[in-house]
Amino acid sequence: MRHVTLYIPDNKYPLFMELARSIDFIKKIEEEESEEPSKEEVIRNLKRGFQEMQLFKKGKLKTTPAKDFLNEL
Repeated sequence: MRHVTLYIPDNKYPLFMELARSIDFIKKIEEEESEEPSKEEVIRNLKRGFQEMQLFKKGKLKTTPAKDFLNEL
C-alpha cells in the first residue's frame, strides 16, 4: 500500500475531501492541520482570547492558575 501527502488550498479542501471519500479504493484518510495557521485563524484565535480575557475580568469566566496548570503536566 502507498502513502501520498497532498497540500490542498483551504478553499478547495472540503471539495477534495468529499471527492476522496467517494473513491472506494481509498482505505484510510488521515487529516492533519497545517503547521502554520492561516491569517484568518490567527485573527479568530486572538479575538477569542480577548473575549475570554474580558469575561474573566468581569468575573463571568473561571480560569486555572498557571501554577496548578503546570503541576498537572
